[in-house]
Amino acid sequence: MKAAFFLGPGQMEVREIEKPVAGEGEVVLQVAACAICGTDVRIFQYGHPKVKPPHTTGHEIAGEIVEVGKGVEGYRVGERVTVVTTISCGHCHYCRRGLQNLCPEQEYIGYHFPGGFAEYLKIPKAGVQKGNLLVLPEDMDLLEASLIEPLSCAINGQSYLHIGLGETVLVIGSGPIGCMHVELAKNHGAGKIVIADISSDRLELARRVGADYYINSQKQDLKKEVMAVTDGLGADVIIVAASAGSAQEQALDMVAPQGRISFFGGLPKDKPTITFNSNTVHYKEVGVFGVFASHASQYEEAAQLIYSGRIPAKSLITHVIPLEKIVEGISMVKEGKALKAVVSFQ
Repeated sequence: MKAAFFLGPGQMEVREIEKPVAGEGEVVLQVAACAICGTDVRIFQYGHPKVKPPHTTGHEIAGEIVEVGKGVEGYRVGERVTVVTTISCGHCHYCRRGLQNLCPEQEYIGYHFPGGFAEYLKIPKAGVQKGNLLVLPEDMDLLEASLIEPLSCAINGQSYLHIGLGETVLVIGSGPIGCMHVELAKNHGAGKIVIADISSDRLELARRVGADYYINSQKQDLKKEVMAVTDGLGADVIIVAASAGSAQEQALDMVAPQGRISFFGGLPKDKPTITFNSNTVHYKEVGVFGVFASHASQYEEAAQLIYSGRIPAKSLITHVIPLEKIVEGISMVKEGKALKAVVSFQ
C-alpha cells in the first residue's frame, strides 16, 4: 500500500509499504478520505514533539472497515466509520465525565499512532476498546465524512457560547474552522453573522458559507464596522478562529455586555500571552472561554449535522487531491488557496 511519511520539517514522501494486519483487538480500515488540517500544515513546517519521524500523519479520517481482529465486538467488515482522534485513558476524572479531550494521558491517531494519509490504517486495540471508531450511515458520503473531526471541534467551541436567537456573531478568521462556526451559528438562529480576515483570498473562498457581512480587517477598521452593524452595542458572541494574540485582544474591545468570547485558535508557543483588559470582563459581565479539540459525543453530533445536510460539508471542500500530491495540498492550505483540501483514495 501507499503511505505518506513525514521525515522532518519540510520533508515528506510517499512510500510503498506492507498493508497492516489486524492483530487481536485491532481493526484495519481502508481509508477513503483524510482531510488536511492546519495542524498537519504546522507539523510539516516545524515538526511536533508528539510526532517522531518517519511517521504517517493525518487525523481527519473517514473509511471502511476491511478487517476485524480476534476478540473485537461491535464492529464488522464493510461498515463506514470515522476515527475519533484522541485515545484517552478511560478512567481519570475527565474521562469519567466524557471529556476525553482533557485526559492528561491522552494519545492521538496521527501523532502517537500512524494516521490517515495512507491507503490503509490500523486502529490499535486501545482505540477499538475505547470507542474511537464511530460507525456512520451506510450511505454516508465519505468525502464529506472527513470533515466530521474539525466540525466536532467547532461544536465543542460553541458549546460554551450558547448562541441565542437573533444574536450577532463575529467570527475572526475565515478558514475552514471559521466557516464551520458560521454554519453552526446559522443553525443556532444567529441574527447577524460577521466574518473577518486579513486575507482577501480567504474571505472570497468563505463567501460560499453566506455570512451577512465580510470584513477585510487589514483594509477596514474592524471595530468601527462591527459597532456600525450592532448599533454601537458590540457583538454578542465573538469567536477568534485565528492564531493571533492581537485578534484576541481586539475581541475584548468589540464585545457587547454579557457577551461571550471563544479563544478557539491557540497562540504560538514563543508568544502565548496577550494584554487582557480584566475590567472589560468585570464591568460588562463577559465570558471568555478556551477550547481544545473535542470529545466523542461531539463527533456524533457532527456526523448527524453533515449527514442531514444541516452543515453543507461538501461546499467547504475546495480541493480533492491524490496522496501523491499531499505536499501540494499542504501548501495550498498554508497559503490560503484552499478552504478545505482532502486527500482522497476513492
